[in-house]
Parts: sequence; structure tokens; C-alpha cells
Amino acid sequence: MVMSKVKYEAIRQQRMEENKRKLEQLHLPLLSQALQKASSPKPSPMKNVKPRIIRTELVPVRRSGRFANKPAPHYKEVIFNERVHLPRRIVYPKRGLSNRVYASDEARESAIQKAEKLESTLEGDHPSFIRSMLPSHVTGGFWLGLQSAFCKRHLPRRDDIVTLIDEQGDEWPTVYLFRKTGLSGGWKKFAVDHELVDGDALVFHLIQPTVFKIYITRVNSSAEENVTEASDVSS
Repeated sequence: MVMSKVKYEAIRQQRMEENKRKLEQLHLPLLSQALQKASSPKPSPMKNVKPRIIRTELVPVRRSGRFANKPAPHYKEVIFNERVHLPRRIVYPKRGLSNRVYASDEARESAIQKAEKLESTLEGDHPSFIRSMLPSHVTGGFWLGLQSAFCKRHLPRRDDIVTLIDEQGDEWPTVYLFRKTGLSGGWKKFAVDHELVDGDALVFHLIQPTVFKIYITRVNSSAEENVTEASDVSS
């Protein structure tokens, strides 16, 4: 059975009156009025903040415990050699590898003996050594490796220009590579100008720190010609 609207309103009004009496018994309305009348709390005064000062200072570098008691490392200054260049010269065509002429062992040994005889007539104050020419020295790449022990003892410990002077007094500048102990740029021109071939023996006579006097004994020359050359040098 549906409750009538008049009866529902009467019941709701009765409940509201009961709730109101309960709130009055708990003095809640008075508390609400007291809170509304109470003034808002005063804000707390701002604290005086000191300006932040940024400073820098040197502090020791933190090191691992394994190295804390060990002395600091000492760094050695490393010097890098600058690459040496020769002035640009006329480019000579490569000698054809197919036209190589190889000296026999007997002819090569004969040229070396002639060079040793010639070397024995040189002044003893200046060091010297003998280099027998190989195909790679006089054709193709034209690279001449020198005696490693001689280079370490007498030549500069850096890349430099080394001058070659032939028996007529003409000069040929070459590039000396310290780490490879050999002659690179400029050697080809010397070899081509003097028509060096496989088996020729050269006497390198160091007359100045970076100057060699070169004496050539030909692999195909006669014994009489080399004896004459040796006597000319001694005189």
C-alpha cells in the first residue's frame, strides 16, 4: 500500500525536529557560530634567509685505495717528428720490372770485394759501410734500407734530409726515415741519374752528420777500372 504524500511529509518533518534537538543537545550550533566569529590566525613572520655564497676551492683528487699511498704518476713529454718533404722535382718514369737485369752471385761478390778495397783507402776518422744494390733498390719502388746499427749509432734520431754527394761533387738530397732506417724520397733520382743496376756496390762515407760521400763500384766494370778508381780516391 502506497503511503500518502501528506503522511510522508509529516514523518519527514518529525525526523527533522528530532535531529535538530539532538544537535542542540550536543551544542554543535554554538560551536559553528564560535568558529565563524573567530579571527583567522596571524601569519608567521618570514625568516631572514642569508644569501647563498658560491665559492670554489681546490681539493685533492680522490684516488683508489690501491694507489693512495703511491706517488703521483709522472707524465713524459712526447715529441712527434714532423714529416720531411723534398722540393718537387721532375718525375721520372718507372723502370720496367720486366726489363730487370739480375747480377750473378759471382759478379755481385766481385763488386763487393772491389768496394771493400776502395773503402780501405778512405779516411778512418769518418765511419762508412757498403751496400750492395738489389732490384728493389734500383727499380720499382726505389727504397733503400741502410744498416740499422750504423743508423742508430751515427745518424739523427728523427726524420731528416740526408745529402748524397757523388765522386764528381754533385749533390742529391734524400729523405731519411728514422724509424725505417732507410732512404725514401730523392733516392730514385740518385739511382736513375747514376744508372745503378742490381749488383752494384756503393760505399757510404759519412763525412758530415747528414752528408754521405758515395763511391760506386760497378758490377760489370773490369778489375783494372776499379783499381784505378781506388787509387784515385786514395790520392
